Amino acid sequence: MFLTITTTGTPERPATDLGFLLHKHPGKSQAFSTSYGTAHVLYPEADDRRCTAALLLEVDAVALVRRGKGKGRGGAPDAALAQYVNDRPYAASSLLAVALSGVFSSAMRGVCTARPELPAQARPLRIEVPALPARGGAALVHRLFEPLGWTTTVEPVALDAEFPEWGDSRYVRLVLESDRLTVAEALRHLYVLLPVLDDAKHYWVAPDEVDKLLRAGEGWLPEHPEQKLITSRYLSRRWSLTREAMERLELVRLAETDDSEVEAIDNAVEDDGDAPAEAVIQTEGEARPAPLAVQRRDAILAALRAAGAARVLDLGCGQGQLVQALLKDVRFTEIVGVDVSMRALTIASRRLKLDRMGERQAARVRLVQGSLAYTDTRLKGYDAAVLSEVIEHLDLPRLPALEYAVFGSARPRTVLVTTPNVEYNVRWESLPAGHFRHGDHRFEWTREEFRSWAAAVAERHGYTVEFVPVGPDDPEVGPPTQMAVFTLGTPQEKEAKAA
Repeated sequence: MFLTITTTGTPERPATDLGFLLHKHPGKSQAFSTSYGTAHVLYPEADDRRCTAALLLEVDAVALVRRGKGKGRGGAPDAALAQYVNDRPYAASSLLAVALSGVFSSAMRGVCTARPELPAQARPLRIEVPALPARGGAALVHRLFEPLGWTTTVEPVALDAEFPEWGDSRYVRLVLESDRLTVAEALRHLYVLLPVLDDAKHYWVAPDEVDKLLRAGEGWLPEHPEQKLITSRYLSRRWSLTREAMERLELVRLAETDDSEVEAIDNAVEDDGDAPAEAVIQTEGEARPAPLAVQRRDAILAALRAAGAARVLDLGCGQGQLVQALLKDVRFTEIVGVDVSMRALTIASRRLKLDRMGERQAARVRLVQGSLAYTDTRLKGYDAAVLSEVIEHLDLPRLPALEYAVFGSARPRTVLVTTPNVEYNVRWESLPAGHFRHGDHRFEWTREEFRSWAAAVAERHGYTVEFVPVGPDDPEVGPPTQMAVFTLGTPQEKEAKAA
């Protein structure tokens, strides 16, 4: 296998800087032992104006079979000859990708201790791979590399030059050119996409391959139009690993869009996290009251039944307590739980026992990952949406985005919003003065603040709104939780519809 990386330069930025980036001196020829042969690094040309580094991988086909014990492409037990007679020593594959990561590991990470300013600099690059398996043809090669900023030249290799009527083989000669990428980015692209194009790996794909894919795909894979194909092929079409990778990539995409850290949005919040003490002050001799979380779910269920809702969205479903309660009532025919946190959705899936649920019951429920700060066509057309203890976890500047995504874009017929009443906090003996009920709350509103916000939202989007207390309605400070019930349409429109 053979691959070359060429760059050009000027006296001010000599092309031989490539030696610093690759951590390989242009004046030397070096050999590195690998599990399946020997990798050679040499420089066919090296001066200030043009420098080319070549990686030549000599594969020991016999060692490959012995170490792989017959696994991998051409290694089926009923194809013994194919284990030894195959294209692996000659065509770029996962073997070359592994050699790239081993020989140029520091370059791939963007590390250069001698010249720390170099890795971040984009430079003219030309990469040539003389023999590349391309399952999907030249069209797929273009679709994989061009969205990353490469100008791509793909020349199909004839099956046999002596017999052109036989047509082209599945191999191509690939040339990639760009002046907008760094060397580290180029190496990471090759590391992932060489085995993707070959659609095979020479080793068993274990769960840690997901981490390798996400590390190499950082900065480009979450937004790649062929993300699903790349992920599936790189993970050898192992469904469980592909699903895990896709979920983690979506989380990365949402974090980048939100300009935040993945850990900040993948934060499963406890359902009862807003209750530092009992929701109702219990006097001696009284039966122990239901926790506030239970009272809140009961109030939501009652409001949904009163609205005649059958298809319900639980937006910010957390660990799935409300989804579980909705499933127990057959009048709710379709229930969709939405949360940005994969950790919360995983816990919800376990709570609901989705993997063991009967077919009819499973058809009623769905858990999806999504951010409520962005419009989502999957959320349109539902009877009702619930935002239970959600809005207070958002920064105030993010509320208009949530408002439009729910009321302006999704536009369910009924929207229920619950949020803590900060005036009631004085009744929590265990809550220090001036503290919120939960460490992740960004704000807590008074009854007047919540009513003003809800009334303005309703007016902007054509809803009416009513307010329902949840928990004991204290004559001085009100209830511990306040709920707004939004209904699409003006009072006059509702009266006309009823008539």
